[in-house]
Amino acid sequence: MLPAAIVIGGLSAGLSARLIARFGLRSMLVAGLAPIVIGFALLTRLPAAGSYPLHLLPTMLLLGGFGLAFPAMITLAMSGVPDSDAGVASGLVNTTQQVGAALGVAVLSTLAAARTGHLLATGRPATGALTGGYQVAFGTGAGLAAAALVLAAVVLRPAGTRGREESAAQAEPEVPAARVTP
Repeated sequence: MLPAAIVIGGLSAGLSARLIARFGLRSMLVAGLAPIVIGFALLTRLPAAGSYPLHLLPTMLLLGGFGLAFPAMITLAMSGVPDSDAGVASGLVNTTQQVGAALGVAVLSTLAAARTGHLLATGRPATGALTGGYQVAFGTGAGLAAAALVLAAVVLRPAGTRGREESAAQAEPEVPAARVTP
């Protein structure tokens, strides 16, 4: 996990803020989620006797996408919060992040253990069964990250769109619905 931590730290320590300022929150969230999806998907193909440089290192580097995704998510979560509520909102965001991570680990571990148990019961060797269990967990993680990617791409508006829509709404005076008769 050290390569992922280094990439996450490197991206989060200022580079992500500059990228967000230049390309927008939505773009950086999508750009961060895409390598995460690919990294988890690659872990589903991890062989029981795989090598670190060939099989794990590329995925660990791809999971560094969290360094782009997390700052964008936190900024999105805190945007629009009045200064008077910033402390409460920040606490809620951090608590949600921690609980979500714990719940995710619990669910994925349960899936991995269930699959491993099933594979052991069918006579699979322990290393193959464990690998198969983790592959299911990583596949589920890839699916959830892909769902987040699709939601970010579809639901969030591109940078600048919100300002144009608000400006257009302010520029157009509201006209009461009235019937004009000649």
